[in-house]
Amino acid sequence: MQILPESEVAALFDRVVEAQVPGRRGLAAWRSLLRAHASLLRRLDTDLEQETGLALADFDVLAQLAQAHGALRMTELADRALISRSGMSRRVARLVDEGLLRRDRAGTDGRGVVVALTKAGITRLGETAPVHARGISELFVAQLDDQELALLERALNKVIVDCSFG
Repeated sequence: MQILPESEVAALFDRVVEAQVPGRRGLAAWRSLLRAHASLLRRLDTDLEQETGLALADFDVLAQLAQAHGALRMTELADRALISRSGMSRRVARLVDEGLLRRDRAGTDGRGVVVALTKAGITRLGETAPVHARGISELFVAQLDDQELALLERALNKVIVDCSFG
């Protein structure tokens, strides 16, 4: 494998990008989307953890279950939370150990696993949801007017792709 001098790396990268994205159309928007996503998630995670002791990813699991009326099959929970099934298994195991979730066998065949909120999980969600919702309101919603929010929603809905993780 050939290692290029530093002075040539940027030029090589630019050529590759130009070949795949003619005229660099949309790249500034793409970079803004990535920066906004990363910075908002970091800030929401930091604020939630500092104020409540719960990580954003753990909150997301609790919130996904709440939105599904308290329980989901493990595979569906992993798809909704957009993390791998193995990553979800570890996260769920920890939240079960903390008493926030419970695992049950799914249906009569017993092959699937259903994850459900416990009373402690519901209580924890009730304590953390206001902090998270306030962060969304202040950091995202308040920065945009109604027209911008509607336009952003329509635009982003056009580029959603299947993210089923294995």
